[in-house]
Amino acid sequence: MKFDDVLAEVGEFGPYQKRLYHLLCLVGINAAFQVLSVIFTLAIPEHRCAIPDLLNDTYESQGDWHDVLAKQMIPWSNETQTFSKCTVFRRDEVSSFYTNETTGCNKWVYKKDPFQSTFITEDNLVCEKINLRTYANMIMMGGMMFGAIFMGSLSDLVGRKKVLMLGIVGNLGTSVALAFMTSYIPFVVVRVLIMIFGSGMFLTSFVIGLEIVGPSKRTIAGIVIEIYWVVGMFIMTGLAYGLRHWNHLQLALSVPSVFFLLYIFIIPESPRWLISKGRREEASKVIQRIARGNGVTLSEKTAALQEVELEGQGEKIWQMFTTPVLLIRCLVIFFNWTVASMVYYGLNLNVGSLYGDIYLNFFLSALVELAAYIVCLRFLDTPGRKPLQCAAMLTGGVACICTLFPVIYNAPGWVTVMMSLIGKFGASAAFAIIYVFSAELFPTVMRNSGMGLSSFSARIGGILAPFIADIGNVIEGDFAVALPLIIFGVVSIAAGLLALLLPETAYRKLPDTVEDAKQFGRDDIGGKNSYNLTKTDKEASPVTNGAVNRAFTLDEQNK
Repeated sequence: MKFDDVLAEVGEFGPYQKRLYHLLCLVGINAAFQVLSVIFTLAIPEHRCAIPDLLNDTYESQGDWHDVLAKQMIPWSNETQTFSKCTVFRRDEVSSFYTNETTGCNKWVYKKDPFQSTFITEDNLVCEKINLRTYANMIMMGGMMFGAIFMGSLSDLVGRKKVLMLGIVGNLGTSVALAFMTSYIPFVVVRVLIMIFGSGMFLTSFVIGLEIVGPSKRTIAGIVIEIYWVVGMFIMTGLAYGLRHWNHLQLALSVPSVFFLLYIFIIPESPRWLISKGRREEASKVIQRIARGNGVTLSEKTAALQEVELEGQGEKIWQMFTTPVLLIRCLVIFFNWTVASMVYYGLNLNVGSLYGDIYLNFFLSALVELAAYIVCLRFLDTPGRKPLQCAAMLTGGVACICTLFPVIYNAPGWVTVMMSLIGKFGASAAFAIIYVFSAELFPTVMRNSGMGLSSFSARIGGILAPFIADIGNVIEGDFAVALPLIIFGVVSIAAGLLALLLPETAYRKLPDTVEDAKQFGRDDIGGKNSYNLTKTDKEASPVTNGAVNRAFTLDEQNK
């Protein structure tokens, strides 16, 4: 008996599992808060060098005398109609008059709209320190990578629930502490800890949710949690709009997670993990608890779980690199994960550089992401994974590249915003699709390891995203906004075209072994090793719902 047979008897997605699953999905709201809050807390407001020796200088004009004094001491650009952000005129030490020579400034004034303060203004991370913001975001993504590996491994070792609670407590403490950081290094260190604990909190809640859901519901379970992520984006838009000081916003985003401390009394340990550790009596209690919540009476044989076996042992992931066809397949999968993550996070981080109001742009970004997930839920099975993945990547890539044309033809700034939003739609859809697609391409015996490497690839893309998103900060003019989007567009198109090399998985019996994986896809030409399902099979098979037709455990997730 397989564990999925137990879930079929107890109910693949009964009332108890639904309540538990949606409670676990609430963690996705907090994850969006902590990952994307840097869009506001590390935003760079409009600024200029402060007028030397003027104690009450402000970015906003205080009158004609203030404007004249500023032009006497700070270089003015007729092209951009702004004062210099990084230089002032040098004062002659003998005459005390200002010369035409310039020197770097060490004091700045910032525009108070839309932000009253950000960590950038608190620590003056501008001009020669501007790259420190990029490094902070890259290190943050590195923390996500380490957290996914470390906390995922720890959850396999000591249990899902223990790591979930460790993540909740650690994330709550560090995210609240961040609001009181006043210097760069402590800020970065605490951000890394937030990402490490947050990974444990989010990934283990996701894994528990999937491990109590039957095979035919895993695809929808894998995507619905993304909708909770988007809900977090909507909530954060409202909080950021109302709280213009970065530390007030950080506290508002962090304190509500105290609610998750109650999970120690609500969330059970994963029965699949308990069985894998030989703790069948404890697993039996959890299964019976689920059965009671679903109003199901289990047979004694099922309730005891004595004959339940777990698959996924034996063969190793490196065997997927032993033949050209499997090697190419793996590289294409990993590249698509890297690009999807890079473009997704890059476009989010680039919101502050776009034309118009940052709050409206972020809200629209969340709206198109929600639309992308709804489209995936509706059409993931109809055309198939491969054409949908290719279409999503190409749509996002072409839209990003098209941002070059508004710059060339001096089109209104909202055109660039629209192209960026279409790019975000494509990247969000591609992220959701490649998760399901790759889970179905890896054979059962190494699906867990394959998804782990895929998620690792996504973290690489996440680390690169801040660097590319901030490229525009080192150049001047309208092209600065378009350049990161063009880079995202090129790699998206490449990933979309490479996805055509992958075999289709919709309505197919999925591979169980490496040998099955080698043959998988050859049925397209009607070979004897056909994995196509008949119409009856399609109606009965969990693959119809995009699910993997064997038990598997995910220690990593796409966000």
